[in-house]
Amino acid sequence: MTSIKKATQIAHLLVSQVLQPGDLAVDATAGNGMDSVFLAGQVGPKGQVYTFDIQEEALTLTASKLKEHNMGQQVTLIRDGHEKLSDYINEPVTAFMYNLGYLPGGGSRITTRLDTTLRSIQQALVLLKMGGIITVIMYPGHREGKVEKDGLLPVFNSLPTTQFVALHYNYLNKSNDPPELVVVQKVSSE
Repeated sequence: MTSIKKATQIAHLLVSQVLQPGDLAVDATAGNGMDSVFLAGQVGPKGQVYTFDIQEEALTLTASKLKEHNMGQQVTLIRDGHEKLSDYINEPVTAFMYNLGYLPGGGSRITTRLDTTLRSIQQALVLLKMGGIITVIMYPGHREGKVEKDGLLPVFNSLPTTQFVALHYNYLNKSNDPPELVVVQKVSSE
């Protein structure tokens, strides 16, 4: 069995169980591009990935990573906030990936915020197709990350059990507020 040490690895493992070639996926927070590369590989050349970020630097990093892996034709890079998903997408989505916080190596001045993340997730829940999955990695080790976690968990806890399964993964033996992962799967369209 492969050793899983990071929340991102768990998120990729779970998404890989659902996302198929030809599907539609969303990387709601481009960051350094790793989730976009993963999603593009999963959906293949006949699929589609929409990647959002407000920072040009993040989109440039993502474009470079996609080129390095000979991918990109199936990825649309969007310089806009993830709270505007519905402005760009109006069809069912199989997988949404959120890796909240700030751009790795880019400093913590620009970070995701609870208000925009909540609006984005509310839209994702509507756009999510039956059996589809949303992964959200939260970073409570910085101030805004803790605000996001504290604001998002009650939303996930209140999802109707007739429509969604929500799981919360967190490290039990790590200190200093390690990342936490929430996974939501749509099980009914009631």
